[in-house]
Amino acid sequence: MRVKVCIVGAGAIGSLFAAHLAKVAEVSVLTRRDDHARALNEEGLRVTGRHDFTARLMATTAAGDLADFDLGIIATKATGLEAAAASLERRFPDATIMTVQNGLGAEEVVRRHGDWPLVSAVTFMSGTKHSDTHVEYILDTPTWLGPYEGTSFERVQEIAALLAESGLQAEALPDLRPAQWSKLIFNATVNGVSALTGLPHDEHFAAERDDSDLGHLVHGLVEEGRRVAAAAGVALRDDPWEMNVHATKRGSAHYPSMLEDVEARRPTEVELINGALVREAERCGVDAPLHTALYRLVKAREASYS
Repeated sequence: MRVKVCIVGAGAIGSLFAAHLAKVAEVSVLTRRDDHARALNEEGLRVTGRHDFTARLMATTAAGDLADFDLGIIATKATGLEAAAASLERRFPDATIMTVQNGLGAEEVVRRHGDWPLVSAVTFMSGTKHSDTHVEYILDTPTWLGPYEGTSFERVQEIAALLAESGLQAEALPDLRPAQWSKLIFNATVNGVSALTGLPHDEHFAAERDDSDLGHLVHGLVEEGRRVAAAAGVALRDDPWEMNVHATKRGSAHYPSMLEDVEARRPTEVELINGALVREAERCGVDAPLHTALYRLVKAREASYS
């Protein structure tokens, strides 16, 4: 019997999960808009870029229309997480739920709405949605998964194996925190600086030759984040500065989601990313003036919308 999977949220990341998993599982998609669900049902979901295929799946805007599933992947942005988790409340008692949001704290949000076994995930794959039914697979980098609270590592390994079978890169880790924190520091730095400067993530973020170069600030933010992680007892899996340098050398500038949000005057993911890092610094008694300033400035940018 094929595994039943529900993807909650069909942005670029949710679409990549949904389309690939539809090759090896029975996939349903829970999305916000009726016209989006209708288009997916009628046309399927096309993937181009790293892979090229069209997946057939079922989509709806109503959780009550969904059949029971084995695995739910909440792939919304952090700003849509509360509503997404609430839509599943008192439903699907036999499901395992996987969170894949940026930052820290997504699991706690989901836990308020149900006692499902939870799996934490961090993904580095990326894509661009060209339409409701077409996503371009750009970076085929891994998704790292780990157990949350009492979820067994065996269950995490099963999900990682399913993702790998679908054609996605995935790795199960007994402790996800080193990977989570590596990406947290990278995201808090790059997203925050991009949102405030208007620059895409390009070579400016790694430049340190002249005193005025932006890379000095970026490096300082990364080092400050390292100190917070160390105080929290986390040994980073990857060096966020090297992650930054590597990303700026890939040949094309990337537009971080927080930059896209502020340009569109939308709420950002600042609370689960920058805010989470600042709160951890306060909890651990570590001074983090650069990240605190970045957090407050992004919040002020949001306040300027109204």
